[in-house]
Amino acid sequence: MPSGKHKSGRYRQISVRTPGSRVTTHFRERKPKASTCAVYGTPLAGVPRERPAILKKLPKTARRPERPYGGVLSSKAMREIMKEKARSFLAKVRGDSQ
Repeated sequence: MPSGKHKSGRYRQISVRTPGSRVTTHFRERKPKASTCAVYGTPLAGVPRERPAILKKLPKTARRPERPYGGVLSSKAMREIMKEKARSFLAKVRGDSQ
């Protein structure tokens, strides 16, 4: 009989074959929702869907993409923001030189 904490929805049940070739039920914590883009709300590519304890053990380069706004914005949103920044910068430079 599982203990009380295992009867809640926090843990998921997985069947595991033990070395003695018995199949037993193990309880593991569920994974969190995928991280989403701050602009579009789409799931972020390159960001693992893990619990904080496991995510902390990953190397920094495996936690989020190596690009500006990596782990916060999707690549589509990041490209649009970079375009807007470049346009405003060019307008500012052209306005100052004239």
